[in-house]
Amino acid sequence: MSLNSSTFLNQESHQKLKRNFECLKNSQQQTTSSLQDNPLQNLQLASWEVLEKAQKSGRSKCPRCGSSRMFYCYSCYVPVETVPTKEIPVVKLPLKIDIIKHPNETDGKSTAVHAKLLAPEDVTIYTYPCIPDYEEKRHEIALIFPGPNSILVKDIILHLEKNVEKNISCGNDDDSSAEPFLKKAKIETKEDQNLSEYKSNSRSEDTVLKKVIFIDSTWNQTNKIITDERLQGLLQIELKTRKTCFWRHQKGKPDTYLSTIEAIYYFLVDYHQEVLKESYKGQYDNLLFFFSFMYTLIKNAKNSAGKE
Repeated sequence: MSLNSSTFLNQESHQKLKRNFECLKNSQQQTTSSLQDNPLQNLQLASWEVLEKAQKSGRSKCPRCGSSRMFYCYSCYVPVETVPTKEIPVVKLPLKIDIIKHPNETDGKSTAVHAKLLAPEDVTIYTYPCIPDYEEKRHEIALIFPGPNSILVKDIILHLEKNVEKNISCGNDDDSSAEPFLKKAKIETKEDQNLSEYKSNSRSEDTVLKKVIFIDSTWNQTNKIITDERLQGLLQIELKTRKTCFWRHQKGKPDTYLSTIEAIYYFLVDYHQEVLKESYKGQYDNLLFFFSFMYTLIKNAKNSAGKE
């Protein structure tokens, strides 16, 4: 009798542990599913209240060109009348950004305007072929685009340091034809110390990017821009670990092909941590202010219509 009672208790305990395990497993699966359903939900964003009000009131006029738009004018890069500028977050970036837009890219479908709206002091949009000549500043500029010679964000410092060493080496080679001179015991003067500090500071400045370039177009249209001679020889950086949430994702392309605003955001997050070596605390999350709001609207609309 005692043996049977003990066996029964062991079985009951085992069943209880099994139920607890299943509950924990289901909870974890629900959390994972939630993140998959909305991977943007943990962003530290400004309030959407202004956008929600604008959505309810419908399309409004652009204060510059007078066109009827929703939320913002994609031609003038300004919010519409029902979206006060003071209620739109402003993001300060650690470097300047140039966006080169393909002339056939549909303005209303592009996310490049989001960057200009939210970081107006640091973002410039050009329409190809009217782009700057980057020749003189080539050493401090990078192009975000995949290619056979592209590197990852984490390798930027190493690459720039190699360039500095190469330039110093080339500079020393210029004096190779000079006549040899007798070596003397070196006495470091104050001027020498100042020169050493200057070189150290110059080296530090040369290992930090000042500007990055993004191409805004469909992937099938990029060839004309990427082969332009003004972009040749620039450091190319590729973003491989991120997946797009863009609702207009191009069919037949991998999910690592990001929209323009996603590429800008994820590059800056990685750059902040891998290059600036600083803790990321949501400093650039508001770059996705419009994108995440639209993503949520479209996601909810699809769910209501019973679509995946």
